[in-house]
Amino acid sequence: MEFNLVQTIAIYALPVIFAITLHEAAHGYVARHFGDNTAYVLGRVSLNPLRHIDLVGTVLVPLLILVTSSGGLLFGWAKPVPVDFSGLRHPKRDMLWVAAAGPLANLFMAVLWALIMKFALVAPQTAFTLPLSLMAKAGITVNLVLMLLNLLPILPLDGGRIAVSLLPNRLAYSFSRLEPYGFPILLLLLFTNLLGAILNPMVSASIHVIATVFQL
Repeated sequence: MEFNLVQTIAIYALPVIFAITLHEAAHGYVARHFGDNTAYVLGRVSLNPLRHIDLVGTVLVPLLILVTSSGGLLFGWAKPVPVDFSGLRHPKRDMLWVAAAGPLANLFMAVLWALIMKFALVAPQTAFTLPLSLMAKAGITVNLVLMLLNLLPILPLDGGRIAVSLLPNRLAYSFSRLEPYGFPILLLLLFTNLLGAILNPMVSASIHVIATVFQL
């Protein structure tokens, strides 16, 4: 079935909003749990999407990429949740859990969308079940992409933070100095299609696992 751009946006809008909102809120919630109230004081431990949406990264860039790739690619970002790692009770150790909270939230949402898709497939077919199943499929994909993208060991992505937490102090310090180059590296990987070459097999394998587990 062919879909125009408006239909594609309608299908992806809610999954993308939920994916970025819970991802960012999870970082703030876990940071607060381990002693840093920075995000909480600034109102970022919230399920209100408006507190996390970045006009450029969450709206304009994804729309531009969606249009230029004919719906075949989706990329963007939200406002990073501010975390003062020195405010954590055990900064280097707790950094791992704060960083991992976002990807784990996306995994949780991917499972929820899989349950919704299962319901849409087994329920009596109505005018709502097909759009619901398509939205659920988008939700699974968006959350798995966001999870796996953020687990790449590139600062300031969550995978980079996790690497800093796990590396010995000397290596962690050397690795952390690469952070200013992280975003340019990510953009280079994106526009040379290397990012897709890295992520696509992992996303496909993850979708296959979920489809197998939930018999989709």
